[in-house]
Amino acid sequence: MTSARGPAYAAAGLAFAYAAVSAYWTAGGTALLDTVGGGLERLARVGGTAGLLLGVVTVLLKVAGGVLALALVRPFGDRVPARLLEWTALAAGAVLTLYGAGQVLLGGLALTGLLGEPADPRALRWHVLLWDPWFLLWGLLLLLAVRRRRRPVGGRE
Repeated sequence: MTSARGPAYAAAGLAFAYAAVSAYWTAGGTALLDTVGGGLERLARVGGTAGLLLGVVTVLLKVAGGVLALALVRPFGDRVPARLLEWTALAAGAVLTLYGAGQVLLGGLALTGLLGEPADPRALRWHVLLWDPWFLLWGLLLLLAVRRRRRPVGGRE
């Protein structure tokens, strides 16, 4: 069987790294916060209950995404029915991939000026070149891990 370990561990690594960035900002860190732009940047800078709650939920979702990726290849994942685990990972991978691809595409179009003048070109460049491709790659790796977990070498089930 083609191993799902590589893509699963890579997806988990991306998820946990992304969670660490969000945790840093939630804890009040400001390095690279200006690369987020818009309302999220303002909310993080102002702080307060809404910003803290959004940050905590974001971190928890990203950590859950990492745990989900690991569950595909680690023994603790055997506690979850295989079909439920795989469909959940498939859905999460699809959402991450579509979100990341859509954001990169729209952001790229916005940077060309086709959609008007971007409000914050610097933050938009960071999104197109780092933040949104991160979601895209994470999603693709999660999808690949599910595919490899379900499908033996040779493509026959």
